[in-house]
Amino acid sequence: MFGGFTKDLGIDLGTANTLVYLKGKGIIVREPSVVAIRTDTKTIEAVGDNAKKMIGRTPGNIRAIRPMKDGVIADFETTATMIRYFLRQAQKDRFMFQRHPNVMVCVPSGITAVEKRAVEDATKQAGARDAYTIEEPFAAAIGADLPVWEPTGSMVVDIGGGTTEVAVISLGGIVTSRSIRIAGDEMDEAITQYIKRTYNLMIGERTAETLKMEVGSALPMEQPEFLEIRGRDLVTGLPKTISVTSDEITDALTDTVNAIIDAVKVTLEKCPPELAADIMDRGIVLTGGGALLRNMDKLLAGETGMPVIVADNPLDCVAIGTGRALDHIHLFKGARSGAKYRR
Repeated sequence: MFGGFTKDLGIDLGTANTLVYLKGKGIIVREPSVVAIRTDTKTIEAVGDNAKKMIGRTPGNIRAIRPMKDGVIADFETTATMIRYFLRQAQKDRFMFQRHPNVMVCVPSGITAVEKRAVEDATKQAGARDAYTIEEPFAAAIGADLPVWEPTGSMVVDIGGGTTEVAVISLGGIVTSRSIRIAGDEMDEAITQYIKRTYNLMIGERTAETLKMEVGSALPMEQPEFLEIRGRDLVTGLPKTISVTSDEITDALTDTVNAIIDAVKVTLEKCPPELAADIMDRGIVLTGGGALLRNMDKLLAGETGMPVIVADNPLDCVAIGTGRALDHIHLFKGARSGAKYRR
């Protein structure tokens, strides 16, 4: 494309992590969506991995922030700077005479036209030749190898950092969907509040995320697991170590997990009968980091009465799908709204 000198890019611009897919090579950048800013000079100190290491450990004049909130841009200028950094990382070996790449960016299915335009503008400002958007559940379905272009129903539940996207897809379009701003970040916050309420202990978001990943489970485990964590005692103000069980984390996550299950049920209720029959045969596919929460598939299967499958590579499905969509970029040029991508 474009004289053979342009390598188009797909970006999974997530609330927690950003992945960049280079056409013909696959995922080449995988870093946290974090930017460290000097508050006195307003300059960027670090982006990605280096910035995430600073969370909770910065001096007063440096602030580590996540410019994406609930899957949409919360800070336009910082997001544009972050995208520019990731584009540079992806094009380290770019020839000087190469044109700027076309960039496909995934967005939550429930965002407004204004929010979608902000993503496109930030991507162009970061150096893209042209920017296109693809809805997250559609990209996840492509990345999970679901037959999205065929006249058959596929259902995907993408549990990311800021949003959970539930969609039924058929014939290159989303038939019915639901996007809720409850996902991995809310799970971390629920764990933080549980520890604070139960133990009078303040922990950081990194510790909460570790608890979720190490001993978190959507259902009580047959053999409870334990994890020692450190935090600040709210009574004495001193550091303190406690042991937390997997059953406690299950209790902490109950409300968040139930909200996700309710979103799946509502989407199924709106699904046409023929497509519901297809989904009963094929099963519901789980993608995103939340798919890795232990027993999430079992709980969802029990609540819906349908088979539930965790995608082979849940963390990468959206990025892979966004990259693969570059092969159909002509469809996105004609349908900027992203509602139906007719072949």
